[in-house]
Amino acid sequence: MLMRLIPVFRGVDFFPHDLNLPFMKFKGPALALSIIAMLISIGLCATLGLNYGVDFKGGSLIELKTKSGDADISALRDKLNGLGLGNVQIQQFGAPDDVLVRLEEQPGGETAQQAALKKVTTATAANYTERRVEVVGPAVSSELRMTGFIAVAAGILAIVAYVWFRFEWQFALGAVVALSHDVLVTAGIFSLFRFEFDLSTVAALLTILGYSVNDTVVVSDRIRENLRKFKKMELNELLNLSINETLSRTILTGMTALAVLLALYIFGGEVIRNFNLAMLLGVVIGTYSSIFIAAPLLGYLGVKRDWSDAAAKAVAASSKAKAKA
Repeated sequence: MLMRLIPVFRGVDFFPHDLNLPFMKFKGPALALSIIAMLISIGLCATLGLNYGVDFKGGSLIELKTKSGDADISALRDKLNGLGLGNVQIQQFGAPDDVLVRLEEQPGGETAQQAALKKVTTATAANYTERRVEVVGPAVSSELRMTGFIAVAAGILAIVAYVWFRFEWQFALGAVVALSHDVLVTAGIFSLFRFEFDLSTVAALLTILGYSVNDTVVVSDRIRENLRKFKKMELNELLNLSINETLSRTILTGMTALAVLLALYIFGGEVIRNFNLAMLLGVVIGTYSSIFIAAPLLGYLGVKRDWSDAAAKAVAASSKAKAKA
């Protein structure tokens, strides 16, 4: 009786089961576009560089809140620029009455840095309340920058090793190109638009690697299954079939992640905004690379079916040997 009261919901198919989009038809232009994007990103990072935050550049960060009304950024900038502290960056931080002040590393060491902080506090005491102060020295910032890059590189190498052991070297090469594409293009966008690059951004890049390889492994698994299932199917046709069969999962997973990240980006505040921005870019770029880079590269690398046949023969031989024993 109770079961009759519960409505039956069979779910909704967002993509038809017989979907056959011709992804392989566009693999050449897609790969060319991706290579160009990677080269442009490398050029941007080499020429413009990344807009390092206090974590990586060294200096001081001061969060201020007005005692009444909205912050007057222009007046505050004029006042602080007159203190002779070098490059002072001022921006609105979240609410209209919150301000973030960044001071570059002062010549003279920690004593000079503390004196600069005192000058800012004194100059703003009449209209602003100090809420937070962060100080990062040059040695610490340099170490953080190096360890951040090492973490990203180590993440890529570990993922490539995993894919190589699980599949074949062609799959691993496709994965490393796709992951490098995701990281480089995200970094290029940060460099071009001068978004702040700090420790939270590095954390986002590492998360992007995990998300992207998850998509890549799902598609690779389906390709491997189809290589064993369709012995005589043309490789490009098989790759196209595999991508279409996993497309629903790929797109719906990406849309779910984007919905959460958009909500965090809009309502999460400035503290996690750089992390959310990098994640938003990474999910979109990672979904693209799983479809248009990792799988299509296998068509150019010429994945052989011999390895799957050999594996099947080895399993059969092992089973026969056990039966005889």
